[in-house]
Amino acid sequence: MAPGVGKTYRMLEEGHALKQEGIDVIVGLLETHGRKDTAEKAQGLEILPRKQYPRGELTLTDMDTDAILKRSPQLVLIDELAHTNVPGSPREKRYEDVEVVLAAGIDVYSTMNVQHLESLNDLVARITGVVVRERVPDRILDEADEVVVVDVTPETLQERLLEGKIYAPQKIQQSLDNFFQRRNLIALRELALREVADNVEENAIATTPNGQFCNIHERVLVCISTYPNSVQLLRRGGRIANYMNAPLYTLFVADPERFLTKEESLHIHTCEKLCKEFEGTFIRVTSNNVANAIAETAEKYRITQIVIGESQRSRWQILLKGSLTQKLVRLLKNIDIHIIASEKMVSPK
Repeated sequence: MAPGVGKTYRMLEEGHALKQEGIDVIVGLLETHGRKDTAEKAQGLEILPRKQYPRGELTLTDMDTDAILKRSPQLVLIDELAHTNVPGSPREKRYEDVEVVLAAGIDVYSTMNVQHLESLNDLVARITGVVVRERVPDRILDEADEVVVVDVTPETLQERLLEGKIYAPQKIQQSLDNFFQRRNLIALRELALREVADNVEENAIATTPNGQFCNIHERVLVCISTYPNSVQLLRRGGRIANYMNAPLYTLFVADPERFLTKEESLHIHTCEKLCKEFEGTFIRVTSNNVANAIAETAEKYRITQIVIGESQRSRWQILLKGSLTQKLVRLLKNIDIHIIASEKMVSPK
């Protein structure tokens, strides 16, 4: 979720444990940031020297990828995956070096913060007001065999900061006033946990036979039609999605045997605009079997909650053909169905 949670320390612990099991482990790159506990934890592990890059009167240092390949361990610990390499390095980013190491058949443990993930960059900027320059493509995280979240409470992280365990004393108050504000840390923690939950869910779905897996995240699907109460349904679905902190999907099933009137087309367009205002996804499918179309969409998008309106059919029509609700109950498993009653207009006398 943020600097100072203990990622590097945890990685070094893993390195020691695997070394005791007989695995050939080395440290390819370690960033202690002056943290005494981290430096002490690295003792007893083989640490490769950094490569030097002379720059005028300065000498810059960075990870020596060639030395890692030459040493050829079973596992290499490489800190700060999102790091930008110093000028003159063969590759621009450290994650590119990691790809070279992996291609040579060497396993890698690495560390990163959630704000370094490319797809979350804009969201993190809105939360913290900080634009993160060093970023890692989402595919790197997707390709990882395992993702481990190192979690502490925001209060614990602020205490570590005040105790001088994260930054030098002169940077503590500035950090508390900016990035390390409690509201920022809460939001970043939720992002980190959610990202790992997504990763777990995708892996579980991929490895569960017949897709018989209970979704971790809630996903809300609102089924609209040409009836005027669709706007009401969409608003209710938007509220449900908001309460559950869940993505919202809106589905319109078009009948292939009839054209929409101008008024109906305008109504569907209004629903689509409203869906986008709720930051939802609008889906339009063509089918003469509404219940099947809803069931197929629910399966495709792993929906957990469906919002529909009460039936507009007469009792005789329901008795003869059955209601949409009855059909959905038969077709769907492990999905909650919300049936929203139409608001009745009452005229005062």
